Amino acid sequence: MLSIAMTDMTTQKTWKQKFTPAARSLCLGLAMIVGATGLAWTRLGQDQTDSDSAKVIPLKLALDETPIREGKAITSFAPVVKKVAPSVVKVNVSSKGKAPAMSGAPDEFFRRFFGDGSDAPQGRRGGHATPKQYGLGSGVIVSKDGYILTNNHVVENADEVKVALNDGREFTAKVIGADPKSDIALIKVDAKDLPAVNIADSDKIEVGDLVLAVGNPFGVGQTVTTGIVSGLGRGNLGLDYEDFIQTDAAINPGNSGGALVDAEGRLIGINTAILSRSGGNQGIGFAVPVNLARNVMESLVKEGRVVRGFMGVNIQDLTPSLAQEFNLKEQSGVVVADVTAKSPAEKAGIKSGDVILSFNGKEVRDGRHLKLQVAQTVPGKSVPVKLLRDGKQTTVNVTVKELPGSEVASSKSTGKDADASDTLNGVAVSDLDGQIRNELKVPSAIKGAVVTEVDPNSAAYEAGLREGDVIQEINRKPVKGADDAVKFTENAKEKRTLLRVWSKGSSKYVVVDETKAG
Repeated sequence: MLSIAMTDMTTQKTWKQKFTPAARSLCLGLAMIVGATGLAWTRLGQDQTDSDSAKVIPLKLALDETPIREGKAITSFAPVVKKVAPSVVKVNVSSKGKAPAMSGAPDEFFRRFFGDGSDAPQGRRGGHATPKQYGLGSGVIVSKDGYILTNNHVVENADEVKVALNDGREFTAKVIGADPKSDIALIKVDAKDLPAVNIADSDKIEVGDLVLAVGNPFGVGQTVTTGIVSGLGRGNLGLDYEDFIQTDAAINPGNSGGALVDAEGRLIGINTAILSRSGGNQGIGFAVPVNLARNVMESLVKEGRVVRGFMGVNIQDLTPSLAQEFNLKEQSGVVVADVTAKSPAEKAGIKSGDVILSFNGKEVRDGRHLKLQVAQTVPGKSVPVKLLRDGKQTTVNVTVKELPGSEVASSKSTGKDADASDTLNGVAVSDLDGQIRNELKVPSAIKGAVVTEVDPNSAAYEAGLREGDVIQEINRKPVKGADDAVKFTENAKEKRTLLRVWSKGSSKYVVVDETKAG
């Protein structure tokens, strides 16, 4: 079946969002990643083909927002570990071997995290494909009925995901959705009364707070390390949405997707990345704040995709010289360089040259944080935006809309959950938005879903389907976008699929025969 991915990467039966191999290689590589592709959407979401996902199962999270800074002495973290350890799981992934995107040495991003490449994903070692790839990471149980948070780079492209609990039980997990833009993924196991972690408000943590990192580094078994919050609001690690918690608690490959908890054992972050010259811990680790992870997770469960807000401004950070030109006493806020036509910002009266000082009552520190604030605003909500224009402050109300072409994180089916009745396995697609249309020079009259990846081992690849092709029809039904493409390949009665495809300036018909895959 075809699915949609809002992010970059997908596993079997998911649609992908990222388009070029170079763009896909930017993904964070902290845990042992797996490497097989499946059908991906450009929309994060649940696999609508499975009967158990036809109904939305609401998340039941255990929230605890009480303060912890009471000055009490801590002589042992053993009670905290006993509380948290059962909630942190080992995530084992496997995938079919696949030729590496680039031959030769690992790219700079993997060198930063894995040193000489000995712990890098197997598909990136050397210049030859491997028969099978295995990966190892961590996850955190966030609900008693089996929802587990982890990193996108832990489960992307996986054919099978298995979860091992601290008590020895093992389950095959289903990937509900993955969001490469924040490197968050949500998986689920079929179980009840699991030991779910308590969740804190990560906006309330401060630099200097004690933290513990819990995960499965290098596959040695569950490990706990301790440190402090070393910094907040970190970015520039290659993701679209970044607001990392920095910590000196030891984080190593295999810790990815594990828990960063406070001194009370409450989840404040999902361990994601390290900066290292050796590939091991050097005291600079990063975790996605749980508030950001919750936003992605809850959107996946409720909407079947990640819904992000859109204001419609091109912005740039203030420099000392710009602050001087705009008569700002402090170097805070962002300058509006351009306003998108017919966007919420234009309708609200925002103009180029305006300085945005606050959004929805919160001070704007820089462009990255404004992007996060807007993205996490519910579409349709009207929010106050404080501006500085010609030396005078003014406030306008902006009604936020949904981000155009808002891709969804990949809705993935893996292992035993994969529906054998679906077709076009190994194909990833996204909506044909304006940017992709311009890049591929697709005429305005052409409608459909653009192919962003095709597994070389798939029947679709054998039939001649390639990246950049636009699927116009499936079995003579017009395809308006990625949603249609997914829907038309679910629960197929026949294993042969007739496609009408626009490719390299003209349209043609392609027959994909799933019985001949591989």
